[in-house]
Amino acid sequence: MAITHAWQDVVHDMRDEVRDLATITHLDAARRAWLGLWLACAALPLVFGLDKFAGVMTDTWERYLTTGVNDVVPGTAADAMLWAGAIEIILAALVFAVPRIGGDLFGLWMVLVAINLFALGGVHELAVGALAIAIMAFAMAHMSKAYHHHGEEGIAPPA
Repeated sequence: MAITHAWQDVVHDMRDEVRDLATITHLDAARRAWLGLWLACAALPLVFGLDKFAGVMTDTWERYLTTGVNDVVPGTAADAMLWAGAIEIILAALVFAVPRIGGDLFGLWMVLVAINLFALGGVHELAVGALAIAIMAFAMAHMSKAYHHHGEEGIAPPA
């Protein structure tokens, strides 16, 4: 019963968010900013995760994995990237459904990605980009306290 009620709350919240997206020009600037961050933080891990399986952006995701991480993760580097893709798809769903929690988890994931990329060397620009995405995700997560319709703490959006 509690799970059904929680699911209905999530669906109701998403319906409100989508309605606001459809009428975005009528919203205040801060709410529009939050909606943009929320969509980006849901879309990015989804696109990254799906591409780990499809290989459209790159067919060699394994080249972005340090040998240290590869040595710790069971299986091959390709297996590790498939697991990373699955985690990213789950993160996208969490950001979409519960932005406060999902945003913080996505931000943490991107910090770990940045650490891996800095350790890899030669792709520092990607590592800095990953840190920028992490900051964006943390900001979105904290903004969701005020701008997500119900939020995890039950805070209503500002008028």
